[in-house]
Amino acid sequence: MDQKGPMTKPLHNHDPAVLSAYLEQHVTGFTGLADIRRFSNGQSNPTYRILDTSGASYVLRAKPPGKLLKSAHAVDREFQVMKALSTTAVPVPKMLHLSCDDSPMGTQFLVMDYLSGTVVWDPALPENSKSFRTQAYSELVKTLAALHEINPQAVGLQDFGRPGNYFSRQVSRWTRQYRASETQARPDMDWTIDWLSQNLVADDGQVSIVHGDYRLDNVMFDAHSTKLIAVLDWELSTLGHPFSDLAYQCMGLRLPQDFLIKGLGALDRTALGIPDEAEYVAQYCDLRDIAPPENWEFYMAFSFFRLAAILEGVMHRAQSGNASNPKGMGAMKSAIITLAQAAKITAQQASK
Repeated sequence: MDQKGPMTKPLHNHDPAVLSAYLEQHVTGFTGLADIRRFSNGQSNPTYRILDTSGASYVLRAKPPGKLLKSAHAVDREFQVMKALSTTAVPVPKMLHLSCDDSPMGTQFLVMDYLSGTVVWDPALPENSKSFRTQAYSELVKTLAALHEINPQAVGLQDFGRPGNYFSRQVSRWTRQYRASETQARPDMDWTIDWLSQNLVADDGQVSIVHGDYRLDNVMFDAHSTKLIAVLDWELSTLGHPFSDLAYQCMGLRLPQDFLIKGLGALDRTALGIPDEAEYVAQYCDLRDIAPPENWEFYMAFSFFRLAAILEGVMHRAQSGNASNPKGMGAMKSAIITLAQAAKITAQQASK
């Protein structure tokens, strides 16, 4: 599987001739637009595979058309962070161009190298061997630990976000985003918002580059091995607390297999060769030589809440007619309910 899944028609209205001329001017080596097709998977920034007349492939990733929530779909931030990480141990595609908002696609977009590899959508890796699964998850946690060990200032990202009081700011931000896109009353979300605000963890001074959406289907492996060749989808990246990424990854391990974003649920991790949550967290802490996190259930409750707020925004965009992938809104609604319930239950457990 190349890049991120099956292809479908473009979401943006554009003139192919105008886009071709623009890319020839701004992307070194581009010889003229031969084809453009959208990757159909994903609910965020529409992503396209573009082919030039020489047969070379590129990836174009754009903000969705239509009215968007403030600070959402920040392809400029994606471009900035991936360009900065190009000299580090964290693998990312090569950035080639960042447009302005007034572009041939009607929105801002970036162009990057096309990578041929494998994106895995089922975290149980059912088609792979036990040893492959173990090695793949080892690559996943090693890459996350490597990201969090990077000094933001050393790669020019010292102003990529505000250091300190990360969870206080994030709870406020996602509460605002959720309220701005709320499609219906959700008592579990209201309860969780109050709980998070009243039980904020103390700022311990840890600051790192955080991906914001770190999970198995947002990385790419080599087509023939478990080598991780790229971390993708950086639109939610910022400077923040590293445990937010770690908890988000572990949240996915808790979600059921039939969830909108597949989890591992009640599967036998030992039989699969996949670490359980405690083992995964321990591996991460060993790699970074840090103590295990305190207040772990707060981080988990926040992760459930934040993802519910993100999906609420997707629902809102779908109702406004500008979702990247408008199908499956029934499953989306169900997922928000599940996440809101999980956030509340996790918070209640933390309070015992």
